[in-house]
Amino acid sequence: MLSRKVADQLRNYRTPFYLYDIDLLRQTLQSAVSVAERYQYVIHYAIKANYDPRILQVIQEYGLGIDCASGNEVRCAIEAGFDPQTIVYAGVGKRDHEIRYAIEQGIFAINCESIEELEVINAFAAEAGKVVTVALRINPDIDPKTNHCIDTGQADSKFGISYEEVLGSAERIQALQNVRIRGMHLHIGSQIRELHVFEYLCNKVNVIVENLVKLGFELDFVDVGGGLGINYDFPENEPVPNFASVFSIINSHLRVGERQVHFEFGRAIVAQCGELITGVLFNKMTATGRKLVIVDASMTELIRPMLYGAYHNIENITSTSDRHERYTIVGTACESTDVFDENINLPETRRGDLLTIKSAGAYGSSMASRYNQHDLPPSVYSDQL
Repeated sequence: MLSRKVADQLRNYRTPFYLYDIDLLRQTLQSAVSVAERYQYVIHYAIKANYDPRILQVIQEYGLGIDCASGNEVRCAIEAGFDPQTIVYAGVGKRDHEIRYAIEQGIFAINCESIEELEVINAFAAEAGKVVTVALRINPDIDPKTNHCIDTGQADSKFGISYEEVLGSAERIQALQNVRIRGMHLHIGSQIRELHVFEYLCNKVNVIVENLVKLGFELDFVDVGGGLGINYDFPENEPVPNFASVFSIINSHLRVGERQVHFEFGRAIVAQCGELITGVLFNKMTATGRKLVIVDASMTELIRPMLYGAYHNIENITSTSDRHERYTIVGTACESTDVFDENINLPETRRGDLLTIKSAGAYGSSMASRYNQHDLPPSVYSDQL
C-alpha cells in the first residue's frame, strides 16, 4: 500500500500514469540473477512485457540479455545498448525485413517456428554471405495450467514446430547450408503458478534433446522459455516471484549434459514493480442499482482485464473514509467491455480520489493504444518522487 505521503505527491501528476518502483525492480533482478548464477543459467528479459527506457536501463545493469518477438523489439534492444550477442528473436510471423535486420545485427539466435521459416532464413543468410545461428522452437504439447489465452505449448497452438515434424524433416533441415542449428527453444505459456508444470517440461526436453542428438543435431544450448507467474491477488505477500523454486526444479529434472540453459522472463521481472495510477472522474448508479466509479484510465492504458479477463488488485489510495461500498470500476473508452473490475470493496470513493491498479508493470504500457485518440500513459519513477 502506498503511503499517504506518496499518495499526496502523486497528485502533482496528471492521471493516468504508470508508477514504477525502481527499488523493487532492483530487488527482483538481484533475486533472479543471484539464483541463476548458482547454476550458470542465462536469463533473457522478454522485452514485450515492458520496454520503458528507464526499466531497460536498470535491467541492462544486471547483465540480462533480451528476448524479442518482433524486428522492432530487436531494434529497440540494440538502441537501448544491449549487446546483439545477448539477443534472441522468436515469433511465428517474422517479416522478411525483420529477419534480414536480425541477420545483419548478428544476434545470438533466431528461434525458428516453422520449417518454411527456417528455409527463408537460410536463403536470406546466403544472400548476406553469412551462416546464422538458429534454435528450433519446438511445441512440446504441455498444458501449462494457466489462462487459455496465454498458453503457447499445446499441440494445436500456433507457436513452435511440432516435434514429429522436426523428426520427419531432420535431413531437410540439416541440408541447409547457411543456418547452424545450435539450440532448442520451448515456451509453454505465461503466468504459470503450478510449478510442477516445469517438471513436465524438463521431462519432455530431456527426450527431445536426446533424440535430436541421435539424429545428428549439435545443440549447444537449450532455451526453456519463461512463464513464471506472479501473485496478482495479494501482490504485497509476494512482491518478488519464486525464482529459486523454478531454478531448483529445472536443475533437478533437466538432463541436457553440459549444454547452456537459457530462460526468458518478462512478467516475473517487471509486473510487480509497476502500477497504474488513475483518477476518479464520476460516480453514478445504473437502473439496476449497480454503483459505477468512472476513472480516467481505460483499456487504452491497461487492456489485460478486457482482453482476456485478467485480474488486477485495485485500491483507493487517497480516501480517508471508514465506510466501504461495492463498486464496479469502469474506464473512459467507448466500449462496454471497458471494465477493470466488478463488485469490489473499496472505501467510499469520490470524484478526485486516486486509485491504483496494481501488478501492472508487465503488458500494461507495452500494450497501450491510442484508441479514441487517448494519449499514451507517461511514466513516473519512485526514485524521482
